[in-house]
Amino acid sequence: MDLIVRPAAAADVEEAFSWYEQQRSGLGEEFLDAVDAALREIAGHPLRQTVIFRDLRRLLLKRFPYAVFYRVYPTAIVVVACMHGRRNPLRWKQRDG
Repeated sequence: MDLIVRPAAAADVEEAFSWYEQQRSGLGEEFLDAVDAALREIAGHPLRQTVIFRDLRRLLLKRFPYAVFYRVYPTAIVVVACMHGRRNPLRWKQRDG
């Protein structure tokens, strides 16, 4: 199955990376490592996470207060967002898959 990261989700990751790098040099890289681990988990076991809204699933990152939001289709997994846990949930609900 293909893993597709939507541009909006990639922008979420880039924004968080920049913020963490400003806090401490290297922390942004640690955040990216956590995102990569989450994406590997999703690719390996896409149905493991429960559906939280319609067909949208969520995987919480380890160590960082972020989650990866994704949808599973017959031929692809589509990542629609990577957001801080305190962000407005309407933001990911409005993104299409």
